[in-house]
Amino acid sequence: MPIIGARRLAFLVAANTALAPFAIDAYLPAIPALALHIDANIHLTELSISIFLLGMALGQLIFGPLSDRVGRKPVLLGGIITFTLASLLLTQIDTFRSLMILRFLQALGGGACVVNSAAIVRDCFSGREAARVLSTMVMILMLAPLVAPAVGSVLLGLADWWAIFLFLALYGAALFYLIAHHLPETRAPDHQVPPGAGQVMRNYVQVLRHREAMGYIAAVSFSFAGMFCFITSSPYAYMEYYGVSSQLYPFVFGANIIVMALSNRLNIRLLSRYSPQQLLRLGLGIQLGAGVLIVLSVLAGLDTLWWIVLLVMFFVGVNGLISPNAASSMLDHFPGMSATASAVLGSLQFTAGGLAGALVSGLQIQSIWPMVLGMVGASLCANTLLRVLAPLARAGKVTS
Repeated sequence: MPIIGARRLAFLVAANTALAPFAIDAYLPAIPALALHIDANIHLTELSISIFLLGMALGQLIFGPLSDRVGRKPVLLGGIITFTLASLLLTQIDTFRSLMILRFLQALGGGACVVNSAAIVRDCFSGREAARVLSTMVMILMLAPLVAPAVGSVLLGLADWWAIFLFLALYGAALFYLIAHHLPETRAPDHQVPPGAGQVMRNYVQVLRHREAMGYIAAVSFSFAGMFCFITSSPYAYMEYYGVSSQLYPFVFGANIIVMALSNRLNIRLLSRYSPQQLLRLGLGIQLGAGVLIVLSVLAGLDTLWWIVLLVMFFVGVNGLISPNAASSMLDHFPGMSATASAVLGSLQFTAGGLAGALVSGLQIQSIWPMVLGMVGASLCANTLLRVLAPLARAGKVTS
């Protein structure tokens, strides 16, 4: 097993983990300008967010098992190269089609990076030391979406939309150098070769056929879908519908990430008194309540900017109670193949977010109704499917 300091590993893995959130969120303030450049309306341009999520979902399913078979470092470096080259080419686009193709390729590379982060930590550490490194990863993962729109807004003001993709390419190049020179191969030489493609598919099917586990997966996936109904539509909703400037946008968007970090800390404290299943239901209930209030506010004409910002903060921010508890409850059922179960969860989560965002933006309606109805509809599905597939009376019971 390679020897690497916890602090250095935490830095490298955190930098790798932050790649995808930066690619998703840094260019959000520039979407209106990018839409003008490629001669497409803003809703079509927002579909590039959805195609990125779908690419991330596919990338995790493909490169997770490949990483177990050939090693972490070659898959990670290959992913970074793909991401970096796609980011460079994105600076030269002039059509909607080229935007979608290159964002998908960029996401495939990002998926190869993200799926390796937790695996590298598990290779090197265990127990409390692993928990400390993973905690650093989670904090960076929450801070990246907070910082990314601000970085994008600054670059948009200094140059234009292309500067954001150039920044992502430079980020990828720097990450490639750091990983290549400072991260050894972490997969042990005597690592058991994972099963072939046939057994991997059978493991995936086993997860998908597990009723209670699918309840938790459905809960987090539809919650994620509701969140991306907002994220995908937020450039139009905030900057065009409510008239927020590209300079103010990162602040109203970043408020959601702050609330998410706070709810995550609250979740850690509440776990000493309540089960993950109870806290999952609490989070989903708060999210649905916020979604219903958003719909009623728009319906009554009371949807002022700051009231909507406040309600969205609760809708998105409560994800800190939803995601970790859903994942923990699901993984309890698969102690022998947690990596496979995590890949299913991550893939379905990103797919749900991508499809929801595509549906909302694809309607191309100059209104916030698609966004708010998508949010509350997804949250209603999350609450309903959890209660149907994983009733509270059975929660926590490990079944096969």
